[in-house]
Amino acid sequence: MKLEEIKKLRKIIWNVNKKHRESFTPLEKFAIWITERVGTMGFFFLLFAWTIVWSIWNIFAPPNLKFDPFPAFVLWLFISNMLQLFFLPLIMVGQNLQGRHAEMRAESDFEINLKAEKELEAILESLEKQEKDIAKILDKLTRP
Repeated sequence: MKLEEIKKLRKIIWNVNKKHRESFTPLEKFAIWITERVGTMGFFFLLFAWTIVWSIWNIFAPPNLKFDPFPAFVLWLFISNMLQLFFLPLIMVGQNLQGRHAEMRAESDFEINLKAEKELEAILESLEKQEKDIAKILDKLTRP
């Protein structure tokens, strides 16, 4: 395959990451935003600290200042279950979007690898031709 043929076969290389981000709907952007923040140790520590503060306050605070007196942690259990119910689908949506992004990157990598393979074949063909030409020249120079 000639270099000109390879150049004709070339596709424009596009930025998969940019194209993927531009394809998001506002709700998908929100899901990604949630996924990126909820899936952090900072968020885990925030929830953990809030649970500890909630528990300690409602156990040891003066009775008139308790907002969920001991042992009525049912409200906190309800809230934590609601957080799970709301965050789990959002996280799954975000993971699906990230999976779609990974597939797009894999397709792009495959196309680039195919292009590189064709270019290498052309280079090898050119080197073989040059090798034959050099052999012919050497043969002519060494003939008596």
